[in-house]
Amino acid sequence: MLHSHLTTLNAVSLMLEAFQSEGLSSDELLLGSGISLTDLKRSDPRITTRQEMLVCANAVALRREIGLELGPRMHVSSYGMLGYALLSSATLGDALRLALHYPALLGTLFHLRLIEDGDTIWFSASDYREHPQLAAFNAELCVGSLKVICDDLLGRPLPLLGARFAYPQPDYHERYRQTFSCPLHFDAIDNAFAFSADWLPQPLPLADAVTHRAMAERCRQQNLEFTGRQAWLGRIRQLLLQQLDAPPGLEDLARQMNCSSRTLRRHLQEMGSSYQQLLDELRFERAKQLLSEDQMPIYRIAELLGFSETASFRHAFLRWSGVAPSHFRI
Repeated sequence: MLHSHLTTLNAVSLMLEAFQSEGLSSDELLLGSGISLTDLKRSDPRITTRQEMLVCANAVALRREIGLELGPRMHVSSYGMLGYALLSSATLGDALRLALHYPALLGTLFHLRLIEDGDTIWFSASDYREHPQLAAFNAELCVGSLKVICDDLLGRPLPLLGARFAYPQPDYHERYRQTFSCPLHFDAIDNAFAFSADWLPQPLPLADAVTHRAMAERCRQQNLEFTGRQAWLGRIRQLLLQQLDAPPGLEDLARQMNCSSRTLRRHLQEMGSSYQQLLDELRFERAKQLLSEDQMPIYRIAELLGFSETASFRHAFLRWSGVAPSHFRI
């Protein structure tokens, strides 16, 4: 699915750290994502969710249970200004409701809810519609991070009453008990963990009303900027996707966006992207779709993606994926 969500480099950075001890080259994990080691040092660490997912797919191909390791390492400090707003909230319930108000700042691919079930609260992550092959990984990452955020806010582990996941039990299911010390269920209606409702009014040790008001306002402003950039980036992607067979140059694209090429270039740079990178991402996604759907000749796919020569498409696909188009199709 092509999308224009923005997220941060936090998960990618943690992923690189997790594999460093195994001597794996960072280039192997970053392959095809358009992210460089230099990007990890940027002051504005925003990337597209698609870039993040390409790195995640590379990681899952090497170690399928990596989500269980990364989730608990995504502490509340990984969420920037929102993290400070959560920490300074009055109660756990106040903090969690604030988090649900700003899903864009959480960078989640799920619909998050607090579901009341008598004296029990389920913190639920549902409606995942992105990459099916990464469903388990993303659920492990999301739910594991939500659990450690609760622990961070309270300053102690939140006792769990149960956890459930919306996919079949994986063969490494015993690893789940290292993160979720509670009864586990698979093939459920959503991904969620349960805790006593008595914890919602629990005062937080770092609560501070003055700091919280300031951080909450910063979150509101950041969310407006973040969602505005998402909409703007989505419009660019839509225009490029409609013209893949004859992509407009930067100047033409800027005219279609009713701005100057200089403005377009600057905005893309601020989002850690570029015209060529966006075009490559869309071409790569469409190429994989066409290669998987039927036996359309590779020269025809090259034409549909705006390549004047089949050889140019072959070289580009090899650079994006690490394999030739013919090998990808096997």
